[in-house]
Amino acid sequence: MLELQNITKIYHPGSATEHRLFEGFSLTVPDGQFVSIVGSNGSGKTSLLNILCGSIGVEGGDVLVDGESIRKKKEFQRYASMGRVYQDPGLGTAPNLTMLENLSLADNKGKPFGLSRGVNRKRLDFYRAELSALGLGLEDKLDVKMGALSGGQRQAVALLMATLTPLRFLILDEHTAALDPKTAGIIMELTGKVIREKGLTALMVTHNLRYAVEYGDRLLMLNQGHVVMDRAGEEKAKTSIDEVMETFNRIALETGA
Repeated sequence: MLELQNITKIYHPGSATEHRLFEGFSLTVPDGQFVSIVGSNGSGKTSLLNILCGSIGVEGGDVLVDGESIRKKKEFQRYASMGRVYQDPGLGTAPNLTMLENLSLADNKGKPFGLSRGVNRKRLDFYRAELSALGLGLEDKLDVKMGALSGGQRQAVALLMATLTPLRFLILDEHTAALDPKTAGIIMELTGKVIREKGLTALMVTHNLRYAVEYGDRLLMLNQGHVVMDRAGEEKAKTSIDEVMETFNRIALETGA
């Protein structure tokens, strides 16, 4: 179980531009839940992910996994059980390395550094099988540099890399925002498949309200650091895109967001 307890996040504290985003913010995500998070710019979506991953600190509160605090753990330590896919695949992949080299780096996550070769060619069949399961014909492109792949192909590999080693939590940071609609749809289908098959707990920030409604079993809408909609299970399944859009637009008019 993943928990945020009484989180306070202040940007530029003590300055003329001080901004209190979260104040006493709490959220509990049970194991295996797939949460879609929506909200206007500045609502706290990405800050929430950054707090969970340890990318930014907080002024108060705690982050817990199974009741144990991870607040003092550094970002790289949290990634032992977390995988993250960014809007820009360049942040999660190395464009000047081949796909094989990228997959090998991801495969070695958490292992001690040594003088052995970074690429283990005994894993070639495993990598090909994993790539083949994506259905994008990438299994025959292991020696192609990541930078030469299309945006959708790179994002599919980034998703695979993030989940290649055993983990519990998958963090998706607007991972389809930079893709064309057709490719974004393919990546979303792959995302849902990976989360189901690996039994992951996932949090996905998205600006696409349709994806937020169609994918996952919980929907959160944030506004200025507050949860203004929280639908889970059957209630979420009955939530329509029109209802979410209406709430989104009403809040935008009220706040000028």
